[in-house]
Amino acid sequence: MFQTTTLGYARMGKRRELKKALETFWGGTSSADDLLALRQDLEVKTWQAQLTAGIDRIAVGDQTLYDHVLDWTVRLGLIPRRFQGLSGLDRYFAMARGRDALPALEMTKWFDTNYHYLVPEIEDKMQPLGNFGEFLAMVQRSQAVLGDRAVPVVLSPVTLLALSRHNGDLMAWLDQLLPLYVDLLGQLKALGVKEVQLHEPILVTSQAADLKTAVQNTYHQLASVGLPIQLVTYFDDLGVNYGWVTQLPVAGISLDFTRGHNLDLLISQGFPADKILGAGVVDGRNIWQIHPDVILAMLKKLQAIAPNLRVQPSASLQFVPHDATLETQLSEPLRNVLSFAEQKLVEVVFLARMLNSEDTAAQQAEMQHQWQAFEQFNPPNPDVRQALASLTVEDFERSLSYSLRLDKQVKLPHLPTTTIGSFPQTKEVRQLRVKYKKGDISQAEYQRNIDTNIAECIKIQEEVGLDVLVHGEFERTDMVEYFGQQLEGFAFTVNGWVQSYGSRCVRPPIIYGDVSRPQPMTVREFQVAQALTQKPVKGMLTAPITILNWSFSRADISRRDQAFQIALALRQEVADLEAAGAQIIQVDEPALREGLPLKVQRWSDYLSWAVDAFRLATAIAQPQTQIHTHMCYCEFGDIIQDIERLDADVISIENSRSGNRTLQEVTEGGYSHQIGNGVYDIHSPVVPTEKQLVQQLKAGLANLPTQQIWVNPDCGLKTRRWEEVVPSLKHMVAATQKLREEIDATTR
Repeated sequence: MFQTTTLGYARMGKRRELKKALETFWGGTSSADDLLALRQDLEVKTWQAQLTAGIDRIAVGDQTLYDHVLDWTVRLGLIPRRFQGLSGLDRYFAMARGRDALPALEMTKWFDTNYHYLVPEIEDKMQPLGNFGEFLAMVQRSQAVLGDRAVPVVLSPVTLLALSRHNGDLMAWLDQLLPLYVDLLGQLKALGVKEVQLHEPILVTSQAADLKTAVQNTYHQLASVGLPIQLVTYFDDLGVNYGWVTQLPVAGISLDFTRGHNLDLLISQGFPADKILGAGVVDGRNIWQIHPDVILAMLKKLQAIAPNLRVQPSASLQFVPHDATLETQLSEPLRNVLSFAEQKLVEVVFLARMLNSEDTAAQQAEMQHQWQAFEQFNPPNPDVRQALASLTVEDFERSLSYSLRLDKQVKLPHLPTTTIGSFPQTKEVRQLRVKYKKGDISQAEYQRNIDTNIAECIKIQEEVGLDVLVHGEFERTDMVEYFGQQLEGFAFTVNGWVQSYGSRCVRPPIIYGDVSRPQPMTVREFQVAQALTQKPVKGMLTAPITILNWSFSRADISRRDQAFQIALALRQEVADLEAAGAQIIQVDEPALREGLPLKVQRWSDYLSWAVDAFRLATAIAQPQTQIHTHMCYCEFGDIIQDIERLDADVISIENSRSGNRTLQEVTEGGYSHQIGNGVYDIHSPVVPTEKQLVQQLKAGLANLPTQQIWVNPDCGLKTRRWEEVVPSLKHMVAATQKLREEIDATTR
């Protein structure tokens, strides 16, 4: 009999219960006991959902208060010195969010997903110390609900170290961590746990070959405990490492068959007869219902090679929303082919039943009927297809090079100050949008209120002394959702929330058809803002790759074609903003790097069309129009030439959490365009001092010439409160003015 398993489940709760609990706790209106009780209640609900669906082996320990990498960092005692004086939740959340004089851990993307993890900092002379009490207690709670079906999820020490910041030899740190892992597995075995999942996603990256000795040492030591280990990989194939990985002393290996070429590797190299194959055939990162005939054909091939297989999602279901049946406002043909976490459990069980030769004919016929109805509902758009086919080389090129257009653009003081775009989304602003959406207020009343917020935002920016202003984005719920709502070919959920980081949740749009722009999307708000000031106001757009990567994309056409369709729509918007008087247009592309394939040899193809999509969207701008872009929470050094090929006049970067490493990478790469130095961390409630900001700016000046530097926060300000934002910006402007005076004094 073929069994089923999971690798992790949707987070935050169907109604974002954990988000609300976290924010009330941080706000001081609920207790730690309240927060932990809510978290445990949600854990039980996730276990029961999987149990009810009929899953045989259920992953436990994947839920988190903030980030699962942070959880393992704390459990292993990898606490940087600056947090040593704290304990418990105070320390945990200080590491995540920072506090006065205690900068938070750096945050970056989890492989090629839109989930952010906190990067462990492993300092010299740090002494790892196992503290697994809360994890073991969770396992015992899960056993009370699930019995032997409970399978603890453990983040491997190799992946954790590979994702960490540390000096010295990875093997030396591994030698210190492995005894802690051996002890943990021994305690799990003593609890009666029947197997454990060791998550090792680093094995699908280009780093894997360099980690071979570390991985082999790890699993030989852990195997000595005698607790069966399921080695779990996801997001791509094992590539050239397939042979030695499949020979590791583990009971089973989980592989992703929705991305990469793992099926080809099995066909060409076989699979060990003594191991379980975890067949990740249900896509854990997208929201489309399976085509049962296609997946069954794949499973038949796998079964012939690895008879001892389990059916499972390709990855944790944390990347998809909870339940598609809640989306009653979507059209039925579309809703019927959506598959969120609960539906994916049903699909996993359905596929196992098919392999077990149980009667699934009625369910299979219903799926086929639903796909046929969707295809009739969603025909291609011939105008969009023709526009793509008609593109020429000139459509991707600015009319003048950067050096020639620079003098034609807006004149500003050296070290010009600005923000990334968004300002605080207060409770009142959010309620305003809800009222408008419910029909409680008219469009005219809604726009009047939005305009009032814009006017106040412009006034505050002028009082602070910023050089380039923004309208504040009060009409926008999310930088991708807002544009998708105005583009044809996108659909939107009501309850389709997924965790981005901490309490931050997003509702990714669903790209289901060809993309086009029926009318201007941002021009009205830009005109309102620009009419209130003599200073330049930026037009604000989200770039095509970010819209694509932060949406649930189509599976029937290439990602390149989807990106180009979005770019053509944005190209029209750039032209309309320019015609409305915009001297500066910011086209944010924070997700460019996260879309990189996990193997370096596949980067070139992706970067070619991804950069071209940005250029297609922006090349229509006249030379006098300054194009900005923004990127955050990623490393730039190894793709700096591709970033320069974007041909943006100004790029603003996250630099505060990385200790100026990002700025150094940009400098060492020889980047020649202007750079906005992200001088303070907006994901922390801490207000930076003027002195701290002067130091940060001087670090920028040590790396780049004055004329190349802009000054800005490291990201948008929508998640912060006004009482944090205003003093932070005042300090930023004051620090900039101080350095301007110093520069002027030395050049007289």
